[in-house]
Amino acid sequence: MPATVTLLFVGDIVGKPGRTITRLALPRLVARHGVDLVIANVENAAGGNGITRDIGETLLDHGVQVMTTGNHVWDKKEALAYIESQPRLLRPGNYPAGVPGRGHYGARTRDGVPVGIVNVMGRIFMNPLDNPFRVVREQVAAVRAEHGARIVFVDFHAEATSEKKAMGWHLDGEVTAVAGTHTHVQTADERILPNGTAYITDVGMTGPHDSIIGVDPRPVLKRFLDGMPAKFDTATRNPRINAIVVTADPETGRARTIERVDLSADDVDALDRRTEP
Repeated sequence: MPATVTLLFVGDIVGKPGRTITRLALPRLVARHGVDLVIANVENAAGGNGITRDIGETLLDHGVQVMTTGNHVWDKKEALAYIESQPRLLRPGNYPAGVPGRGHYGARTRDGVPVGIVNVMGRIFMNPLDNPFRVVREQVAAVRAEHGARIVFVDFHAEATSEKKAMGWHLDGEVTAVAGTHTHVQTADERILPNGTAYITDVGMTGPHDSIIGVDPRPVLKRFLDGMPAKFDTATRNPRINAIVVTADPETGRARTIERVDLSADDVDALDRRTEP
């Protein structure tokens, strides 16, 4: 068994700009950090809203190994069938019983170490799903029982900072990492909690950062000014990849380090020229 396991989690991939920089960055980041498993939130990967089969399979071909989602998971109708046939595409586990898909997945690193991935969604300013604080424990227990995973990574897709912070403390010492998604703004509060769980309130957005959380600013500003409906299109300029790298002890499942990643396209190109991490 390796001394450490390194996980790369890519924050919400938004549209074509997000998919493109993900494709370019993944091999470089995997090589630079010695990544053993790549996870990404893909719920905005198809035109800024939802996921399709073609885009999901393309992201898997580019090196993503497990895909998480959130409140936009059903925005493309074909996701209903795709999620049933692709076990590596998760939806929040606190959707009611009978909803297509699943909220956890057991992956293995290239060295054969089992890693559990769990996806749940918050309820503050979000759709009123089942209680994520109860369901997340059930999902963690299931992925441990089914796959023998000591390392467990949780994507908590939620709006409120307080709810995300609460989930981190709720799971401290029980999982390897709790990573917040959904707001598309990377926070600077990454840390290892006292009992060994890596935590960050929001990993951020992988996509066009000359935008309002991924959307062309002009119609958004118009709507704020006049309150009238407007068509929101995905922005295109200044693509960046927001992510975290977490290293963990495979024997205990505790996190050892967490590092934020925030790179422009030029930064990604420069990774090829760097020899030292």
